[in-house]
Amino acid sequence: MMGFRRYGQDRQNQPHSRREIIRQLVRERKHQKLTQRELAEKTGLKQSNISRLETGKSNPSLDLLQRVAEGLGKELHVEIR
Repeated sequence: MMGFRRYGQDRQNQPHSRREIIRQLVRERKHQKLTQRELAEKTGLKQSNISRLETGKSNPSLDLLQRVAEGLGKELHVEIR
């Protein structure tokens, strides 16, 4: 069985990979001209958690991704095909 990190690396070029979701969240945060600290305040997370998410130094749960998306006024959609 392959771990999540390796799975993510193998699927990094797919449109719904973890890496692409994080890129979209970072792009939206910057588009809204929010700092990591401001996003953290909106989500109830620590700024360090936002930083680790954006730099790929964490393995975010769906709950964390959902909270960040909601903090940006967006919805997170996950599909199984």
